[in-house]
Amino acid sequence: MTRLRILALLLALVLPAALQAQGVDGTAMLVADKVYLDGRDRVVAEGRVEALRGDVRLQADKVIYDRATGRLVITGPITLTQVGGSAVILADAAELDDDLRNGIAQGARMMLDQQVQLAAYQLDRRNGRFNQLYKATVSSCHICNDGRPPLWQIRAERVIHDEVERQLYFDNARFEVLGVPIFWLPRLRLPDPTVERASGFLIPSFSRDSRLGTGVRVPYFLTLGDSRDLTITPFITAETRTLELRYRQAFRNGKIEFEGAISRDTLLPDEWRGYIEGTGSFELPRDFRLAFGIEATSDDAYPTEYDYSDKDRLSSEISITRTRRDEFIRGALTNYHTLREDEDDANIPSLISDLSYERRFFPQRVGGEFRIGADLHSHYRYSDSDTDGADDDDIVDGRDVVRLTVDAAYLRSWTLPAGVLAEFEAGAAFDRFWTGQDASLPSGASGWAPRTGLTLRWPLKKIAAGGTVHILEPVAQIAWTGGDDLLVANDESTRVEFDEGNLLSLSRFPSPDRRERGWRGAVGMNWTMFTTSGWQTRLTAGQVLRDVTDDDFHISSGLSGRSSDLLLAAQVMGPNNFGITARSIIRDWSDLTKAEARVAWINPRVALGASYLWLDDDPEENRAKTISEWTVDGTVRLNENWLASADWRFDAATRSTAEAGIGFTYINECVEMDFSASRRFTSSTIVQPSTEFSFTVGLRGFSANADGQSFTRTCK
Repeated sequence: MTRLRILALLLALVLPAALQAQGVDGTAMLVADKVYLDGRDRVVAEGRVEALRGDVRLQADKVIYDRATGRLVITGPITLTQVGGSAVILADAAELDDDLRNGIAQGARMMLDQQVQLAAYQLDRRNGRFNQLYKATVSSCHICNDGRPPLWQIRAERVIHDEVERQLYFDNARFEVLGVPIFWLPRLRLPDPTVERASGFLIPSFSRDSRLGTGVRVPYFLTLGDSRDLTITPFITAETRTLELRYRQAFRNGKIEFEGAISRDTLLPDEWRGYIEGTGSFELPRDFRLAFGIEATSDDAYPTEYDYSDKDRLSSEISITRTRRDEFIRGALTNYHTLREDEDDANIPSLISDLSYERRFFPQRVGGEFRIGADLHSHYRYSDSDTDGADDDDIVDGRDVVRLTVDAAYLRSWTLPAGVLAEFEAGAAFDRFWTGQDASLPSGASGWAPRTGLTLRWPLKKIAAGGTVHILEPVAQIAWTGGDDLLVANDESTRVEFDEGNLLSLSRFPSPDRRERGWRGAVGMNWTMFTTSGWQTRLTAGQVLRDVTDDDFHISSGLSGRSSDLLLAAQVMGPNNFGITARSIIRDWSDLTKAEARVAWINPRVALGASYLWLDDDPEENRAKTISEWTVDGTVRLNENWLASADWRFDAATRSTAEAGIGFTYINECVEMDFSASRRFTSSTIVQPSTEFSFTVGLRGFSANADGQSFTRTCK
């Protein structure tokens, strides 16, 4: 008989009875090169045999069906699969029942989700659900036929795979690395590779810190239903006993996540230490969104010493926002806790509230755009003092401020002859301030600030012979703001940044407690180049001119005096993700006010970056010394499996290294190993210099996100 011939005798004499006996509404089919009867009850199929029963498919060299016993005797090589299932069973020989769901296989191998393979002397398949393997070996490593053991494997007396619960149960298990036993476990349970979330121990990590000592983290992941989970991680060293926690929960309209830790250590003996941070967001009716973030610590040094956070101020906030095409609403309440040595929570604006509304309209008759908005802001200091303390920072220790700003503006743009673009703005703002606990200021102040401004742009385009496109755009602005400066504190506009983003703004102060008033202008030039080879270059130069000096601009802002410092900004983007970004404010050609630059290059093998920052000294911004700092970071793929990374931060002003770190990662189809070492060289009254080493080993394959195929080794 040919391979395409269906075994009519088997269908007519055997399978209908079996289907009827089990109440199955389906068909059975067997295809082979040769089919014949051996006696009255035995049917033999030989040569490229394929048997289909429901969603189960069997491939073998020879199948013998005994009608009297209802058993199939199969000679391999055998392949048994199930439609929609993750397991593939291979065997040398087997004996199965007539629905192909239960039986025994010898010399069996099972592949789970093309990631984890199990080999056993014998496999028992029971209840169409359990695969029971005896004298089994489990690994996700690529195994070569050269007699060498895999990188890692688990040997067990028995392994049970539950296809419904998608779990692997090990009895008398031994974990081996390169064939060498490492540890033994009487019982072990692991999820199979198709499971995304399952309770159990996660891969431990080892670390060494010069202050905390050598320790191990052993996380335990606990599922609390389909929408919640908790990760519990003990961290034990000779110097500390720490418990780290992470809780996550998803809701129909949002999610929350909290992380934290609690410790008892020798750094602060007989004291409980802790840290917590959490975030959440929820969709509310009418397009509103609720979001919150929490950060808190028991003492200022704890987050840094345990490497939980490198912030110098912790913030907690709850907000409600709504953003639509022509409307924006936001209400927020924020609390700050400072970790800086020179600050005290009682003397900084610790509790801040904001309520903002903005709406825009597009009248068809007059054209253009109308905008109206209102902003209610307050900041509160815990101190009750109404005078400046002994810190000589010219800030009243207990000053509290409430500010109301109402603003209306009209904007319109035109295209003039010769392609000149004109942008016009006119508007007015009303500011009202209430000041408390400041003996040097009145309790109330209010005033108007009418404004108008005209901006002109003239983009010019040229295409060179080689196809390179040049765009040259001169820009100019003239603006005026009326009203008088109010006798109010400068609490919100203490730091002013001058860059290409606000070169043409009507006010460069970040908040309405300070406003640019009088006549002023701005001139600049933008040059952009696009090459056919993929290079892009952009250069911006600009300067601000005004009729009178504004003393609220500090010298380091670049905006002090009747003419500002020269602003220069450049950006270069090239093929293979190469980029340079630089910005500088030049007081004169021998003195920089501020400068920053970043160079980055990313390709499949290399990701390198370097940054430089220069900030001139400015007592008005509490910066007594010049800041000059280099930062270098990078990752290099040494080969298909090895990655190396490093970072370095250098204080050029003091000619000393502030931080440095190095790391190596090895990845293949079955394991991921990470080693890192870092050193913090700086010290303060709350933290000391420290060195940390970390080592983590993860077994790939027992994770739904494993993608080890791209790192698979090959056999020689």
